[in-house]
Amino acid sequence: MSTRIHYTKPSITEREVEYATDAARNGWGERCYDYLNRFEKAFSEHLGVRHAIATSSCTGALHMGFSALGIGPGDEVIMGDINWIASAAPITYLGAKPVLVDVLPDSWCLNPERVEAAITPRTKAILAVHLYGNLCDLARLFEIAERHGIPIVEDSAEAIGSVHGESRAGSLGVFGTFSFHGTKTLTTGEGGMWVTNDSALFEKVRTLSNHGRSASETRQFWPNEVGFKYKMSNVSAAIGCAQMERIEELISRKRSIFEHYRAGLEGLPLRINPLDAPGRVHGYWMPTFVVDEGVPFDRSLLLARFKDCNIDGRVFFWPLSETGHFESRHPTPVSRSLSTRGVNLPSYHDLTEAEIDRVVGVVREFLA
Repeated sequence: MSTRIHYTKPSITEREVEYATDAARNGWGERCYDYLNRFEKAFSEHLGVRHAIATSSCTGALHMGFSALGIGPGDEVIMGDINWIASAAPITYLGAKPVLVDVLPDSWCLNPERVEAAITPRTKAILAVHLYGNLCDLARLFEIAERHGIPIVEDSAEAIGSVHGESRAGSLGVFGTFSFHGTKTLTTGEGGMWVTNDSALFEKVRTLSNHGRSASETRQFWPNEVGFKYKMSNVSAAIGCAQMERIEELISRKRSIFEHYRAGLEGLPLRINPLDAPGRVHGYWMPTFVVDEGVPFDRSLLLARFKDCNIDGRVFFWPLSETGHFESRHPTPVSRSLSTRGVNLPSYHDLTEAEIDRVVGVVREFLA
């Protein structure tokens, strides 16, 4: 049988092993935050933001950020219906409600018109999730947000490498968050990052991130408020430092993998991740296709065929409104249609062109 094609796996070199080993052997006592501080500095410089806080997950970063904005019981946060639950869960941790609206059929991200229609006096934020590295329509969303006096938060968990205008995804909202899960373009195993250009907000989150202990507090172990514990470990940060030294290589490889898929799937009755356009560069974390409406397609049969060929595949995210965990207030026909017709394709740094061709061959044969 042919070798297995995983849907994703990290790119780990001797540099990551060397740094992690050093952190495990020497990163204690006075050096316990050396790699952590170094990682935060490197990431903030790459992103072009003033402040960055490394976290144990993107979920934790969202939780702290929403808390710092004062979001609480009875408040609402508008977000796209078709997303992983990790984007919605932190809203519920604070007693607030995710308000799920429909997405655009081409980018699979927030539909600005649906966002504006869902705004109420209880709306406290708009969560712009750059799904699979596809950019939200930030220009339109910011116009709506500014008119209504509502902040935009960027969930850029999947959008390392995506650029809007001259700014990297995650750097434009009141705050942004990233994921470094083992499936992501840049990984620390598990982990995340909270970023902002707002110094006052940064001080709030920095205090929250350390169990509520303010950096200016002189009393030892004195909490100024009840906070959180989402800090990344020094060992994880060491891996992140090595990955940051390779960040352009990691982003470039994702883009070249996507381009090979794009060429191979051309002519089939399907839509793939949006292509770059003036002012928009996509990071292409997860190459994805959605079969055209009206074309007979049974995704379970395609995934079974993948399995027979020793290829991993992933389903498109389910609409959160279908899970039964969230209130369904607004119709989301595009989200519901996308979910049944979408498939994530294998994408990782060491994926060869021959392996991409194997995947494409199965898709072409199936849709023929």
